[in-house]
Amino acid sequence: MKRKICVITGTRAEYGLLSNLMKRIQEDEIFELQLVVTGMHLASEFGLTYKEIEKDGFVINEKIEMLLSSDSSSGVVKSVGLATISFADVFQRLNPNLLIILGDRFEMLAAAQSALIMQIPIAHIHGGECTFGAYDDAIRHSITKMATWHFTSTEGHRKRVIQLGENPERVWNIGALGIENIVNIPLLSKEELYNDLHLNNEKDMFLITYHPETNGELLNINPLLNVLKKYDVNLVFTKANADNGGRKINDIIQRFANNHENAFLFDSLGQLRYLSAAKHACVVIGNSSSALIEVPYLKTPSVNIGNRQAGREKPNSVFNSNMEENNIILAINDALSFEGKYEEIFGNGNTSYNIFKILKEIDNYSIQKGFYDL
Repeated sequence: MKRKICVITGTRAEYGLLSNLMKRIQEDEIFELQLVVTGMHLASEFGLTYKEIEKDGFVINEKIEMLLSSDSSSGVVKSVGLATISFADVFQRLNPNLLIILGDRFEMLAAAQSALIMQIPIAHIHGGECTFGAYDDAIRHSITKMATWHFTSTEGHRKRVIQLGENPERVWNIGALGIENIVNIPLLSKEELYNDLHLNNEKDMFLITYHPETNGELLNINPLLNVLKKYDVNLVFTKANADNGGRKINDIIQRFANNHENAFLFDSLGQLRYLSAAKHACVVIGNSSSALIEVPYLKTPSVNIGNRQAGREKPNSVFNSNMEENNIILAINDALSFEGKYEEIFGNGNTSYNIFKILKEIDNYSIQKGFYDL
């Protein structure tokens, strides 16, 4: 009898990271892939990205509508509650042998706590990382304690998972999933990308993604926009996540784009176009984890603004700034003049194969575990 492996995805970025692993599971003789899609994938304002999943040849077993129109903190809490109720029904129908969860978003908290109580084992990817500027940090560590197997992106992150009481025999440093996409996906040429996005071929490009800092007050992003309009380049924005205040950020950026002919806001670029844009950009700006993990492998410098990614390991091509105009300008100029060797600290691109191989070698999927004392 095949072992049923259930994968959850709620965002465009997350799916891009998981897709290679999903393909390996789908094509294997001893596994049956179960796919549950939720969150931003099902929202029209974020581009209905579940269609990209279906276009890639995956069968979606269940869709969980859980996002409310509100992006207030109470609205997010209610979304988590709605998702938890829905996951209970979905897991009862699918009855998976193992649940694969990546990362730290509130959709994944709902999935993890439902699976824990229903005694469904969890394999967690990208645990042990720190992002002090977002409540994702606490969610990530909470999922670690609910999971039985752990796949981390660096040795430092592996040690931190063990510090949380997880048995070293069940924690593997396998690198970051996103690096595999960079190694294996033929990216668009600059000409192809510019034509596809309808950009000005005579101008360079900045790629910008800014998400809310959910541990604290929502920062005013106008200083960033004031700085960006000083540069005569294509300004390519991707939308903020559906976190507290995300819609407010998107509304401000949309108004900015409406008044600046060189600014463009996209619901979702998708994996191919996003990575291609990151490759051909002069600099990637904002506070997305991709700017710290994947972008250095594309030989593009990054400017990391604010505290959302505070605590995360950063390569030398990432320049930090707060949300003050002068500091942002200094960081952008430092990035544009970067001539050092790009550090590649998140593995060599064999991540999905390594996870897949380990999952096949595990004899018994179980929630049973103890607490490992250092």
